[in-house]
Amino acid sequence: MRMHVLQHVPFEGLGAIDTWAVEQGFTVTTTRFWQDEALPAPDDINWVVIMGGPMSVHDGREYPWLSREKAFIEAAIGRGRTVLGVCLGAQLIAEVLGGRVYRHTQKEIGWFPVSLTDAAAAAAPFNALPKSFTAFHWHGETFDLPPGALHAAASDACPHQAFLYGRNVVALQFHLECTQASVASMLEHCADELRDAPGIQSAEEIRSGCSAVSATSGCLRALLDALNTTA
Repeated sequence: MRMHVLQHVPFEGLGAIDTWAVEQGFTVTTTRFWQDEALPAPDDINWVVIMGGPMSVHDGREYPWLSREKAFIEAAIGRGRTVLGVCLGAQLIAEVLGGRVYRHTQKEIGWFPVSLTDAAAAAAPFNALPKSFTAFHWHGETFDLPPGALHAAASDACPHQAFLYGRNVVALQFHLECTQASVASMLEHCADELRDAPGIQSAEEIRSGCSAVSATSGCLRALLDALNTTA
């Protein structure tokens, strides 16, 4: 089994997904877009994991590799690969599938509760998660649900937090993969986004919230185990 990772910046990597993938016996490979690395053939991989990043899906002029990435995601979905998108990754999946991605009314940065929809609570793989849980967020854009997608989760600030497309495509606006180290790295590289504004926690609040990492990792494992079984 081969998992291929689409990584947009050095400071947003697999996090806790890497530990799970190694335990499952995956061979993990990565395209690092900031180094202009090549993409594999979709037929040569089993899973695609699309990570986050500070850019927008609309920033193709500044990041010309975005067009290649979107074509690759579309091809992977079309070939029935298991696809997981996190934050920017979720937005890329949404756009590829025909959903609109746009600037949200407010940023959501910090540790905030997420609740499953009734439909998701009854459907694999999301039914492996608690009905409500705390997750880490760092985004200023959001998406409309693509045609045919199941609305999976919402938060107070953002109604579209996750969706399921078919049985094998999962999009998460939030970060279940985060570790204390990955949160610290995001604080280091994106600190300019922290403002005194609704939906944005302070750096101190975010560091304190890392006490939730253990529970978040448990949710991640449950979701990945279920996706690995159902996809």
